[in-house]
Amino acid sequence: MADDEIPFCPPPDPNPATPTLMAPRGAIDCHAHVFGPESEYPYSPARGYTPPDASLETYLGVLDVLGIERSVLTQPSVYGTDNSAMLDAMARHPGRILGVAVVNAGVTDEELENLNAKGVRGVRVNLADKGGNPFDSMADVRRFSERLAPLGWHLELLLHVDEFPDLKDTFTNYPVDIVVGHLGYMKMPNGLDNPGFQEFLDLVRGGHCWVKLTGSYRITGADSPPYPDVVPVAQALIAANPERIVWGTDWPHPTHYRGMPNDAYLLDQLLDWTDEATIEKILVDNPQELFGF
Repeated sequence: MADDEIPFCPPPDPNPATPTLMAPRGAIDCHAHVFGPESEYPYSPARGYTPPDASLETYLGVLDVLGIERSVLTQPSVYGTDNSAMLDAMARHPGRILGVAVVNAGVTDEELENLNAKGVRGVRVNLADKGGNPFDSMADVRRFSERLAPLGWHLELLLHVDEFPDLKDTFTNYPVDIVVGHLGYMKMPNGLDNPGFQEFLDLVRGGHCWVKLTGSYRITGADSPPYPDVVPVAQALIAANPERIVWGTDWPHPTHYRGMPNDAYLLDQLLDWTDEATIEKILVDNPQELFGF
């Protein structure tokens, strides 16, 4: 696909509001991206979208308004296996910002150790977006994940739980913990009785599958906030295993072409989904355990 045929993403809301929810001390945004400038960090020709520039400085300003102290940057599909933009951002705030990288099967153990020293704590395989999966098959992914275990890393997956065949059989007894983004990425109006979602809940109950409460605007049937149809989905996932739930902004919300949500709303959704004690687990305790802050 030529560059002029690749859709350009709208930017995030430039004026984050002050949220109603007062984030607890040490709160962590577990899923965000930085993009550009393209002249310094060129995009992959295999990408499925072109994002606007989204600088680390702008992102940290959003976190300041939200009261979020720490962050995990996630490698986006537009960069393929070139993690430079993410790693450079992490290097500017060591310890405060960790990362989830994208690599292929040819990465050496020495390279993995180097990424670990720089603050990478997992590998992402994006099965939903063009250019996001550098592996030939899920069998290759499983074999590769065995190499992550000595590092204490996890495998992050972006997939549609309602479309993935044999979800539970595939990921039960995986060599490492798995983390699934965007609440399982099951689009509404699919409901809680969807077979794929029920398998997903079973995985979460088992304790080796984590969920990122991210991208509610990606699965809702609504064009703009609020997203009442997402409430039962989030509540079911939290009830399945509140010890395995984390949250993230998904800033700057790439590939979202409907009404852009304000990041304050994305944080305040937690108030509709669970209670104060569980919110502290989701924002502080659980991500500390998963990422090793």
